[in-house]
Amino acid sequence: MESNQKTTAETNAAVVRPTYGPGRLTYEPWQPQSGDDKAAVRAQLDLLLVHSLFFQSKRYPALLRFVVEQTLEGNADQVKERLIGMEVFGRAPGYDANADPVVRVTAGEIRKRLAQYYYDPAHGEEIRIELPTGSYVPVFQKIVPVETDAPVDAKEGAEGLAAESSLRSPALNVSPLVRQEPLAAGRQDTQHPDAEHVGAGRVGTGPQRAGHSTSSVLVINFLLAALALSLGLAGGYWLHAYRQSQVKVSANEAAGRAANQALDDFWAPMTAGPATVTFCLGEPARDSSGDTDPAQTIQHPKLTEPLYFRLRQSGLFALADVVTLTRMSAILQRQEKSFRVSAASEASFAQLREGPAVLIGAYDNLWTMRLTRDLRFGFDSIDGNAFILDRKPKQDGQGAGKQGKTEWFTAWDQPYEKLARDYAIVARYHDSMTGQPVVIAAGISEEGTEAAGELISNPADLANLLEKAPANWRTMNMEAVIETQVIDGHAGPPQVRAFTFW
Repeated sequence: MESNQKTTAETNAAVVRPTYGPGRLTYEPWQPQSGDDKAAVRAQLDLLLVHSLFFQSKRYPALLRFVVEQTLEGNADQVKERLIGMEVFGRAPGYDANADPVVRVTAGEIRKRLAQYYYDPAHGEEIRIELPTGSYVPVFQKIVPVETDAPVDAKEGAEGLAAESSLRSPALNVSPLVRQEPLAAGRQDTQHPDAEHVGAGRVGTGPQRAGHSTSSVLVINFLLAALALSLGLAGGYWLHAYRQSQVKVSANEAAGRAANQALDDFWAPMTAGPATVTFCLGEPARDSSGDTDPAQTIQHPKLTEPLYFRLRQSGLFALADVVTLTRMSAILQRQEKSFRVSAASEASFAQLREGPAVLIGAYDNLWTMRLTRDLRFGFDSIDGNAFILDRKPKQDGQGAGKQGKTEWFTAWDQPYEKLARDYAIVARYHDSMTGQPVVIAAGISEEGTEAAGELISNPADLANLLEKAPANWRTMNMEAVIETQVIDGHAGPPQVRAFTFW
């Protein structure tokens, strides 16, 4: 009996192997040393910089790439605010970092965008590049497997297996490592004096307990199977929904990148060169109807009115023109393009020849009236109406060319509160008179100007204009007429009514 027990125990112990619990993945700090490690970090950096969180700015990619490259090259101890200001943003060696916090502001924004990027589960297994608060030296992390349990000893494994089997069979308290035989009649078990009594007590209860145990196991197995099926279905549905959402997010991101790229391409002639862009705003208090000759010097009358009148009436800008200026200047600021703002009467012809110009407003902006004279669409006042003209000849029934009046007009004497629609011109072209790129956003009234500014500063609205444009529109001049509904003095979405590319 003892020999049998020993042989069986040794056999079970021999088949027990060291086991480990299920592993998990975690991020740990990592210092790339080999060329392959550094190449992997650079590849991850490239993934970051083409994401929509980074590629729309020039400052964020420049700073992040600089600090990562310096760290990979072993120059982490030199990555300081002043060095970044000099190398990335072109600041002078002695610049005041307190007065010019461009490095701190940019780094803070990069930290936010890195957090947003890695919050997306789609990037959960990528190398992490982090910029700790208070430092400009990036920290790299990568995924490493972690074992949660220690190896199980062979002897302990066998004993544990026996104990587990004993617990799983409460009706028969028999070790799985020992085969127990029935006692012969009249034979006494020296190890278990009460074995006969115990055995007699189990004669009636053993089968009942076994039946109850079998039923319980079946019920439990059924419930577990049902639970596993439910979890599988729920997990499959969630996974499908998640993948669909990722597809939609990816499609939306791609469409957004394309629309933003088209907006940048529209403004590329204004932002490409080093020259400063000039914004010319109309002046509602100034009569510019006679200022049609570009060679004519702008006359500035002597200021004889009282000071209070000068402060209250002179140099006023329409609110819609200021809103339009704000929208357009934001595009230039994102591209870090310098610009200046001037009233139309203060901008000289020589100034407009120095660099690109953006003309805001029509009848109150003398430069808009002057430079649109040779365009297909232009402004004129005819018979008490403010018109947008179409100077391209149209064939009438007799074959004669007709040009001029259109349905795009507003009566000058119409009460302002009854204005229901307004019209405007949007243009981007290379002006032969100034020799510089010019952008125009000009409405008959200020509501039209506001709608024109929205069209060329909003990617979605600009897409409506460009959907029928030629494939090479980026290198072409363009001009369009838009209409907007006016409700309670506010412009509605711009609607393109006519356009031309040349």
